[in-house]
Amino acid sequence: MVTHKELVKIAEKWLLGTRKCSFAFTELVTMGTDEIPDALGFRDGHSILIECKTSRSDFLADKKKIFRRNPRLGVGTFRLFLCPEGVIRREDLPARWGLIWVNEKGKPRQVVGPKGNAWGYSGLEFQHESNLRAEYAMMASALRRLHLRGVLPMIYEPLKTSTRE
Repeated sequence: MVTHKELVKIAEKWLLGTRKCSFAFTELVTMGTDEIPDALGFRDGHSILIECKTSRSDFLADKKKIFRRNPRLGVGTFRLFLCPEGVIRREDLPARWGLIWVNEKGKPRQVVGPKGNAWGYSGLEFQHESNLRAEYAMMASALRRLHLRGVLPMIYEPLKTSTRE
């Protein structure tokens, strides 16, 4: 059986690879919000939340969270559950939520959610009103940690890119 930690790693890889997010947080605990997303990725113009569930009981318990009962308090322009195949069914999903199944080999496959690469334009039926204040708090917390460690000035340095000669 796959662990929650393994599912979170799969979610992060999916956000950075398949969805081409610029960066992603995993289980980031911050001040300013009580929500601790399993994985939250950012692209140009939107964010993608992935909640990882190892069991059906874990999924059912998720419905009790204040962020699920009042979706405007939650983060993520787009929101998806990620679980082992079959743990969550399509008909179990809350409105506007997507679903990613992970097979026995650890390969994720999106079974419900926006299609294509332009989710901000083509996935309107899956969009949520995201809690931008909470998302900003997460970004500010992450940047503050970099600042306190003395590495924030690195963001001003040009990226090293490989060149072909």
